[in-house]
Amino acid sequence: MTVSDFATYIAGLPRVIAGAAALFRDGDGRVLLVEPNYREGWALPGGTIESDEGETPRQGARRETAEEIGLDIALGRLLAVDWVPGTARPPLVAYLYDGGVLGEDQLKAIRLQEEELLSWRLVPRDDLAAHLPGALGRRVLAALDVLAEGSGTAELENGHRVG
Repeated sequence: MTVSDFATYIAGLPRVIAGAAALFRDGDGRVLLVEPNYREGWALPGGTIESDEGETPRQGARRETAEEIGLDIALGRLLAVDWVPGTARPPLVAYLYDGGVLGEDQLKAIRLQEEELLSWRLVPRDDLAAHLPGALGRRVLAALDVLAEGSGTAELENGHRVG
């Protein structure tokens, strides 16, 4: 294979979107959710990984968290990796990291990125499905299960555990 053939081969490979987020909780175990202004529903602090900048998933989650809620926090372990098939967009691989438990001072220090977010709230586990439907909701619940188990990482496909 020539260099030109290889470049053509690479250019023809399917595209995948990579995203990363952080799972923050308060002392009562409630999950921090943010409300985007560019789509319906709720989300976790996070976003697209800037791979053209050489950013890793962990770096992307930390950068997005700092940008979106104003907290620059070293993230804990990887809780879940989710392959979400594409329909109207390319497939997504989503990384979810442990953001830890936020103290009262950290919660008071949250400053929303006004260009992207309307509000934030803390949501108990039992209410997450109403705020995070579909793969994202299943991903967050799987990550909470991993935290409760004390080790491991959830391998997910469209939010469902595999393996």
